Amino acid sequence: METKGAGGTSGGIGTFILGFLMMCVGLYLLLSAIVVTQPFTLGYGLYSFSMFGGIFAITSGMILLPFVIGVGMIFYNGKSIAGWAIAIASLAALIFGVIASIHFTMRSMSLFDLLCILVLTVGGAGLFLRSLGHRKAEEKSEGIPE
Repeated sequence: METKGAGGTSGGIGTFILGFLMMCVGLYLLLSAIVVTQPFTLGYGLYSFSMFGGIFAITSGMILLPFVIGVGMIFYNGKSIAGWAIAIASLAALIFGVIASIHFTMRSMSLFDLLCILVLTVGGAGLFLRSLGHRKAEEKSEGIPE
């Protein structure tokens, strides 16, 4: 019976584990270096549009108003399709608006830190993916029988 490596291929388990660990450490360091800020308040403009020569903003408070009305309609009549539609649409708009207004920035770091993060992440991904491939061409060139 032939022993298979990572993923049932002949790629090698050691390369798989080393690549996976390098990739995980690199991704952890990369994600821990990202700072997420979100300026969410009830008066913050989530959506804006231009009309009649002016710019109008729809705030998150304005989106909560139809949500509350929809919830009230649902509590009055649980089978109200309009209530469900209003509540779900306003909740979806609120969630989309909050996600769209998130700002991602990298914290300050040295070039050495950034290069280490990139080498660990990309090098680990390369080793990881190489371990999942078949190595028949290498085995034939080394004279190892199949």
